[in-house]
Amino acid sequence: MRVRPAPSEPNATAGPGDLASSAVDLQHLSRYTLGDPRLDREILQLFLAQLPETIAALDRAKSERDWKIAAHTLKGSSRAVGAWRIARLAEDAEGLPFDISREARGETISGLEEAVTDARAYIIAVYGPV
Repeated sequence: MRVRPAPSEPNATAGPGDLASSAVDLQHLSRYTLGDPRLDREILQLFLAQLPETIAALDRAKSERDWKIAAHTLKGSSRAVGAWRIARLAEDAEGLPFDISREARGETISGLEEAVTDARAYIIAVYGPV
């Protein structure tokens, strides 16, 4: 089985006009869509549609397995579209032990929700309502 290398993330120290400051790396996404803006929009629409359910799955996780599956799902879908901030936060969540306080898990979810809000606003700014 051949394993694809992990996507490269933009430099975290990039300036405001750079991809790292954007909520979604559209150049990364366009590599998979061959630059088709309609396909970009459709994929981002699907991404945004599944985010609430994935975040809710984190919130209602009753076991470490549930928590890790939801975090891993969020990490993968975020990496696929180039939503690096969400992906990094999801990766951090995936590594958290489930026996941390409910408050700490809630703070993690709040951080993810903030990143999701930023991504949604960015996508709408670029593509209009999706």
